[in-house]
Amino acid sequence: MLTLLNAGYFPITDPTWIFFLVLVIILLAPIILERLHVPHIIGMILAGALIGEHGFHILERDSSFELFGEVGLFYIMFLAGLEMNMEDFKSIRVKATVLGVLAFLFPLCIGVWANLTLLEYGLMSGILLACLYASHTLVTYPIAIRYGLSKQRAVGIAVGGTAITDTLTLLVLAITAGSFRENTPNLFWVWLILKFIVAAIVITFLFPRVARWFFRRYSDPVLQYIFVLSMVFLGAGVMAFIGMEGILGAFLVGLLLNRLIPHVSPLMNHLEFVGNALFIPYFLIGIGMLINVTSLFNHLYALKVAGIMVAVSLVGKWLAAWATQKIFRMRKVERRLMYGLSNARAAATLAAVTVGYNIILPDGSRLLNEDVFNGAILLIIVSCTVSAFITENAARCLVTEEHEGQVTDEKEKRDERILISIYNPETIQGLMDIALMIRNPKQNKGLVALSVVNDSTASEAKELKARKDLEQTSRIASAAGTDIQTVLRYDINVAQGIIHAAKEHAITDLVIGLHRKTNIMDSFFGNLTESLLKGTHREVMIMKLLMPANTLRRIVVAVPMQAEYEVGFPKWVGQVCRLSKTLGCRVHFFATPQTLGFLRHLVEQQNANAEYTELDDWEDLLLLTGQVNYDHLFVVVSARKGSISYQPSFEKLPLQISRYFANNSLMVIYPDQLGDPQDLVSFSEPHQTVDSKAYETVSKYLYKWFKSES
Repeated sequence: MLTLLNAGYFPITDPTWIFFLVLVIILLAPIILERLHVPHIIGMILAGALIGEHGFHILERDSSFELFGEVGLFYIMFLAGLEMNMEDFKSIRVKATVLGVLAFLFPLCIGVWANLTLLEYGLMSGILLACLYASHTLVTYPIAIRYGLSKQRAVGIAVGGTAITDTLTLLVLAITAGSFRENTPNLFWVWLILKFIVAAIVITFLFPRVARWFFRRYSDPVLQYIFVLSMVFLGAGVMAFIGMEGILGAFLVGLLLNRLIPHVSPLMNHLEFVGNALFIPYFLIGIGMLINVTSLFNHLYALKVAGIMVAVSLVGKWLAAWATQKIFRMRKVERRLMYGLSNARAAATLAAVTVGYNIILPDGSRLLNEDVFNGAILLIIVSCTVSAFITENAARCLVTEEHEGQVTDEKEKRDERILISIYNPETIQGLMDIALMIRNPKQNKGLVALSVVNDSTASEAKELKARKDLEQTSRIASAAGTDIQTVLRYDINVAQGIIHAAKEHAITDLVIGLHRKTNIMDSFFGNLTESLLKGTHREVMIMKLLMPANTLRRIVVAVPMQAEYEVGFPKWVGQVCRLSKTLGCRVHFFATPQTLGFLRHLVEQQNANAEYTELDDWEDLLLLTGQVNYDHLFVVVSARKGSISYQPSFEKLPLQISRYFANNSLMVIYPDQLGDPQDLVSFSEPHQTVDSKAYETVSKYLYKWFKSES
């Protein structure tokens, strides 16, 4: 290596070889570090330090690293906002706010004191450096997901608190850094805050509406990706224009587009793929090239700076988790889990130190010097390592405690498999989106896409069309990172083909499109749906989407009397809640008072954002027309004939839907009819309730019949 350096081959200046070397690092670093159980983010930074001018000087940190570094920095903050679970934050917003504020104040206050007294920095430098202590990134969140704790209270509090902490940190960072870019200091703080408020209101009001309009009219994945990226840099540009840091704008855009880009959507997969494959690694490598390891260990003051940074950061976050646990009387294991999740530094810390490092003071020095920059890198390494250890240990203990005395039907989770019946190319995207959103992420089986060709009228053109439709489902599933099995089947009719395929592939749920009437004598649901309901007892979802699923703003669910006694009741409630959380919207249940009690019990377990309204008269859905808007999904829970929740008024359902809700997106659910419905009742005296309600139903219709005759 030294011979090559002396020979003048390095640093490399040819763009082709620069890009090749960067790609090799991006490829090999995760592979090597995975064996060492080291986070990938640390590996990229260390690789940059090795090839930079303070290492072997293989590459110069030229304009390409500056350009991609800027893009990667915005990308990191955008994804941080985009991946926030806003529904979880709403349900535990008080606890999350307390943790977020404390996780910001404790490290910031202790940090400012330490920076002013122990490190002897100026006020502005001390505040900006303290932002490094206050911010944190959910680097260890995948550990909680791996243990199935994403819905656990402590995890939700830590995730919601991250949004509060990072927002406050970025705001202080932007204001502090912006003060060095202003020429007129008169009333600077007042004008800067006013400009920020105006810019935030404009972005908050316009960006989601423009994005919703765009997504409803353009479904091309390339156009959607370019549009989202444009919104990110527009938000960053607006913040930079008013004198604040662009990272705050990118983070805000991520929060605002959170509801419009579901985590299971192909667009989300594209955003994460491009960012994690190119922009973010390029940024991390560029950050590593700035590290001067020799200066860190050659100077006692540099080690002192790094030691204080690490100590203040670890202590400040622990105090925040401890105070939150005491205030809300939580368990110690929950405190450890919150501390583990809120202790790691990565994205926001890199953003803060990069901003401070790039600010040049009038005397030519940097606002945050090289010692602080190297200390920040050491802080990232130490905090990520400590957080990973604590989170892993706390998650294992929590799972062990929750498993004791709790019985879960793991077999049912493993057996869940959804079949999507494909026929109309225009409905494929909508059906696939719904199937991806309602599926249980813990299941170990993928989806099944089925296209049935009528054997009696089969032709080469129909077979070619069916294969193209199945290829489209494969592309959608692949873009969303989900496995799918495509099946082309010949049968005597479509209904029989779906029924036979469902049996052969152990299907538990069927998703089909709503039948389109071809003549005046045709029924609303069509012969296909009627045959499916008779030929299978599995859950059937009939869909009609008039707009992309990610642009829906609310889910309105009409539930019939005694629906809680159907064997498939818990499953469809869970799927609707999962759909609501994925879309980031509220679900509104309309049902009888008794059914609402069962719904509340299940929805609270799902931790979904819901509201409830009593609906005593199921016969006329006209009462709900004022509750369902054009951008709502109207869910009607029906039942097969002979089931316990079936009502004669269901015969009017097709007419009512076609008359009152023709311009609404629609989902009609026919729950599972397997097993003994009484096995699922958990409230007291279920048998007496069923009998009395059944007699009340019969007497109600007899009374109305005699009254009409008289």
